[in-house]
Formats: sequence, structure tokens, C-alpha cells
Amino acid sequence: QVQLVESGGGSVQAGGSLRLSCAASGRTFSNYAMGWFRQAPGKEREFVATISSSTGITHYADSVKGRFIISRDNAKHTVYLQMNSLKPEDTAVYYCAARTLATIAIVKGAYDYWGQGTQVTVSS
Repeated sequence: QVQLVESGGGSVQAGGSLRLSCAASGRTFSNYAMGWFRQAPGKEREFVATISSSTGITHYADSVKGRFIISRDNAKHTVYLQMNSLKPEDTAVYYCAARTLATIAIVKGAYDYWGQGTQVTVSS
């Protein structure tokens, strides 16, 4: 069983930056691919970014490509999402997700564990 806890959310002005963190329990973290998803009010939870377990392969949604960077520190059992050039459209609850397989994935159903989410609000 994996537990995920997100942190780092908050309110920023458009053009600003935030760095989200997701701390994972257990010593098997390094074997899991990780992902970030977000859900805005009234909308479906959508893919943001993913990173493989150890090879450093990443993939991003087109809407955040070039602005967001996903990374991980396996020694700290933590995955990060650096968000730059934030837009009001980025406002959402951001969720960390873990996948028991090592390869990246972009669909919600590919992930086995989810955090409770952290709110990101971008003001114009």
C-alpha cells in the first residue's frame, strides 16, 4: 500500500511559479512511475505530467509543455512538479499519482494510488 501526500500549493499571480511536492511512503517508490493530474471545478481530472521509475523518461500534456517540469528524488521518495509561467487556466486541484509499473502513462486508469490533492490558484 502506497500513501501519497501533496504539498506546495497556494495562490500566485499569473506569470509566477510554484513547486509542488509529493511524498510517498514505502521503499518501493523507486520502482513506480509517477504522475501529476489536475482537476478544475466542473471538469474531469486531466493528465499533466508523468515520469518513469528510474530512466528519467518524461511526458507532458500539451497545455503545460515548456512551462512545467516533473522530476523525482528516489532517495527522498518524492516527486516534484515545477510550474512556471502560470496562467489562470492552471487553477485546479493537483493530484499526485503512483503506478506500480515502471513506465510512464497518461491515463488515470493506469495509476494505482492517489494523493488527496493540493490547491493551486492563479490570479490574473
